[in-house]
Amino acid sequence: MNMNTLILLLTLFGALVVLSLSYRFFLRLFGVVIVPNNGAGIVTKKFRLGGTNATLPDGKIIALAGEAGLQADTLAPGLHTWLWLWPWQYSVSIVPFVTIEEGQIGIVESRDGVPLSGGRVLAGQVDCDSYQNARAFLQHGGQRGPQITVIPPGTYRINTALFTVTDVPVLEIKDNKVGVVTTKEGRGLPTGEIAGVKVDGHNSFQEGESFLKAGGFKGLQEQVLLAGRYFINPQFATVETVEMTEVPIAYAGVVIAYVGEVGADVTGEGFRHGNLVEKGKKGVWAEPLDPGRYAINPRTHRVENVPTANVVLNWATGKSEAHKLDEKLSTITVRSSDGFKFNLDVSQIIHIPRNDAPKVIARFGSMVNLVTQVLEPTIGNYFRNAAQNSDVIEFLKSRPARQADARKQISEALDDYNVGAVDTLIGDITPPDELMKTLTDRKIAEQERVTYETQRQAEIVRKELQQAKAIADTQARVVDSERSVAIAEYAAQAAVKRAEGEARAKTTNAEADAGVIKLVGAAEAEKTQKIGLAEAAVIKQKAEAINRESYVAIEVARALASSGQKLVPDIVSGGTGGTSSIVEMLAAQMFRDRLNTPVTVAKN
Repeated sequence: MNMNTLILLLTLFGALVVLSLSYRFFLRLFGVVIVPNNGAGIVTKKFRLGGTNATLPDGKIIALAGEAGLQADTLAPGLHTWLWLWPWQYSVSIVPFVTIEEGQIGIVESRDGVPLSGGRVLAGQVDCDSYQNARAFLQHGGQRGPQITVIPPGTYRINTALFTVTDVPVLEIKDNKVGVVTTKEGRGLPTGEIAGVKVDGHNSFQEGESFLKAGGFKGLQEQVLLAGRYFINPQFATVETVEMTEVPIAYAGVVIAYVGEVGADVTGEGFRHGNLVEKGKKGVWAEPLDPGRYAINPRTHRVENVPTANVVLNWATGKSEAHKLDEKLSTITVRSSDGFKFNLDVSQIIHIPRNDAPKVIARFGSMVNLVTQVLEPTIGNYFRNAAQNSDVIEFLKSRPARQADARKQISEALDDYNVGAVDTLIGDITPPDELMKTLTDRKIAEQERVTYETQRQAEIVRKELQQAKAIADTQARVVDSERSVAIAEYAAQAAVKRAEGEARAKTTNAEADAGVIKLVGAAEAEKTQKIGLAEAAVIKQKAEAINRESYVAIEVARALASSGQKLVPDIVSGGTGGTSSIVEMLAAQMFRDRLNTPVTVAKN
């Protein structure tokens, strides 16, 4: 774009502006006003010619009857062509619409109207179309000052010359919380009351005028707001967000109401230590709350959570349970009959039934008071009295008996206060140092004696162990020897049996052999006999053939030959002739035949 083109565009734009202004100025000269779509026209009348209402009354700033000044009526968006809007008599200011964003509310204050009266600090509600109709507001008795009615989110055509609108956040109460309300308008509270009673018809304090008409009281309110969003005028009521009242598991919530009608006592003649009233009355409610969350105003009601499970309280310095009821209790110091001071720790277990919880609170006001006013002096005094009747050593030795007696005595004492004593336990007992040294030395000596005795028994056992071990080590050889003896016995017995068997076998064999021999002998004898007889017969025959002397010589030679002896020399020399020579020659021939040895007969 060159310089000439730019100059041309600027010239055209300037001409259009001049024409527009000239156009508006020209229209305005003839009483014509143009109000844009997002604005409203506030009219100011500069003067009024003649008449009784030429000027506004004293104290008024908005004209309703054509007086000079700010006019109540505004000009709506559009073209207004009435000739009465002459520029020399009227001026028109264009103001934007009043817009209340989401999450905001509009707080309104009026600059004109009836003055506030009757001690009120907020102007009452007037039907004026959410302050868009200023004329209706003023004509219906609208009051000057902060207004009780708020403007919800939206866009409004409001005469800002009369009303000032301020945006404030809406009230939002989160889950598990409640809103405690304090109002700045209403009747004064009766004497002795701390909060206004609940009234209906005001839509949770969002309609302040309805609250006042219903007879609501100024100040703290008994009614609370639950979780949600509320269009409450902060100039009418302030809201404090607090946690819901919680009654934990294993607890009973005893309600103490500071508001309400005075209730009659419902405990009867059996309980004279405090009054219990019905729910909703002022005082301690006879019916406790069960575990859960409750939308209770903590400024008008107090809920004392009483444990219904067993509670352990420790009389031990520096030791406390989670409930913190015993955080101020300390170790009990007592004095024995022999003049020694010593300390002992005690734990007391108590139980309060659900239905007795209101009685305990009616009598003591809180669980802390129960501990400090009853449990602490009762238990402390019992052990101080018990210690004075015993010396330290005896007290230590009789601890189980002391504990059992304490359980019994303290249980009987607490029954009168609607408190059950479950158990009493004695913890650490700390005697004086000088006494502890004596006891320690004695105990050490006893323990050393026990140690020595234990060591002696250990040596005896060790000796027995060594003997048993030696026996066990030789047991294998003993077993082998025993087995060897048994085997030898078995072998000897086997040998005996074998010898007996062999003897019997030999006897049998000998008997058999004897029989055989006997039979053989008999047979041989018979044979020999028969052979002898036969040979005798032969010999007889031979004898008969030869003479007796020759036969004898032959038999003798035969017998000698059969003996195997060399009785005849190899060379025989004989005599001459005769019978003897013949016999000798025959004998020599027989020997030679028998011995296969040549025999030489030498002849003489």
